[in-house]
Amino acid sequence: MKDLMKKLCAPILNLFEEGEEGYVYRPSHRKILVAVAILFLILALSSVAMTLSSGLLGGLVPAVFFGGAGLVCLIVAWLGSDQAVARIWKNR
Repeated sequence: MKDLMKKLCAPILNLFEEGEEGYVYRPSHRKILVAVAILFLILALSSVAMTLSSGLLGGLVPAVFFGGAGLVCLIVAWLGSDQAVARIWKNR
């Protein structure tokens, strides 16, 4: 299952996994990345809830932005290599 998900998410993962330069990785970086992803997804869901309650479609812009950022963070945290996690934090 994980291999299938890696193939489906390869365009996103390749952005962070390409290159052979050195990197600094700590296991806490992955945990923090999951926490940041959850916060982004909470912001996205809150924005959708406010958009639906107000009836104004302008709230979908932050929902798409925060939702996309949250999904990228989750994909890199759960499927990405140690190098990908370090590169999303810019630790080289």
